[in-house]
Amino acid sequence: MSDSKLKRTLTGIVTSDKMDKTVTVLVERKVKHPLLGKIIRVSKKYHAHDEANEFHAGDVVSIEECRPIAKTKSWRVAKLIGKAAAV
Repeated sequence: MSDSKLKRTLTGIVTSDKMDKTVTVLVERKVKHPLLGKIIRVSKKYHAHDEANEFHAGDVVSIEECRPIAKTKSWRVAKLIGKAAAV
């Protein structure tokens, strides 16, 4: 069995790139409320490893699960999906 089939991947927006070799990625998903039945947005932030410091705030990226790199960091940026709009 190949490794890529076992790794979970998520897509989100980089919210912070202030740390060295680390970006914070906001992942949003839509979930149906169990009692009300209304569709609500649930978001979670992940710390992801960015070896070359190449991703910046606003970029849409794909992250994949990996071995723990630091206390709160067990995801790595797999690829860039969309670049942030220039202001």
